[in-house]
Amino acid sequence: MTQADYRTLHVPEGLAGERVDAAMAKMLGLSRTRAAELIAQGLVVLDGDPVAKSDRVLPGALLEVTMPVVADPLEVTPEIVEGISIIHDDDDIVVIDKPVGVAVHPSPGWQGPTVVGHLAGAGYRISTSGASERQGIVQRLDVGTSGVMVICKSERAYSRLKNAFRERTVDKTYQALVQGHPDPLEGTVDAPIARHPGADYKFAVLDGGRPSVTHYKTLEAHRYASLLEVHLETGRTHQIRVHMSALKHPCVGDLTYGADPTLAARLGLQRQWLHAVRLGFEHPGSGEQVSFESAPPQDLARALEIIRDAH
Repeated sequence: MTQADYRTLHVPEGLAGERVDAAMAKMLGLSRTRAAELIAQGLVVLDGDPVAKSDRVLPGALLEVTMPVVADPLEVTPEIVEGISIIHDDDDIVVIDKPVGVAVHPSPGWQGPTVVGHLAGAGYRISTSGASERQGIVQRLDVGTSGVMVICKSERAYSRLKNAFRERTVDKTYQALVQGHPDPLEGTVDAPIARHPGADYKFAVLDGGRPSVTHYKTLEAHRYASLLEVHLETGRTHQIRVHMSALKHPCVGDLTYGADPTLAARLGLQRQWLHAVRLGFEHPGSGEQVSFESAPPQDLARALEIIRDAH
């Protein structure tokens, strides 16, 4: 079976009187904890009846166990993901507009939709370079960040674009709505980033972290927040969010990095106001300079309008 492994066994004399979970552990090579989980899920039947883990077994009793196959968390599952749109497609690259709530590739702990899963489901052949779950991936956007990104279809594209990102020749432009008004209105944050010492899921500005450079410019200043254009020189995880938080101007809606939950609720935001609006680079096939854009989606556009109208 592809989804579950079904086992039927007769209890041997040597296990007579044992608890069901202990007997299962010995007969199937499971841990007692795993055996107890299967029993709790109603996946274990003894002589035709459901059992509790503390029930005792008799010799010759028929034990029926259904063991769900645990999926590989890094396996790419082909599926069409609603909301992903194709901006550009040719022999070398595919450029997409990634919606919020979609990861770029599978990872442990993530069971939601992925960009690579969508492309596989839509019949795209992606470059085979890189780890199997990250084939063709030369850049990433957080699950909670939307916008334009490129995926490589050819080996040539993968090699050249990976190098372009490494050499920082790619124009990565974002818009961020941040709380308050950065001073100065235009500037550069050059501060190393490392994993937060107190929380695995966060990052922070820390001595000894990886070099990280963010350039920002204020486009609009409003009563409660400012709309910034942000250019990334480096591409660290959560870089814009961490740097804006370090400036005491977190992205609006970014509760992980200190945003005001009252303001987020007022704007109807379920995530940080951050969007990848433009991506420019030398095309790996033609050598021409190309640029692709994405407008902020509805949830961000609505929040920005409320900020603009606030007096």
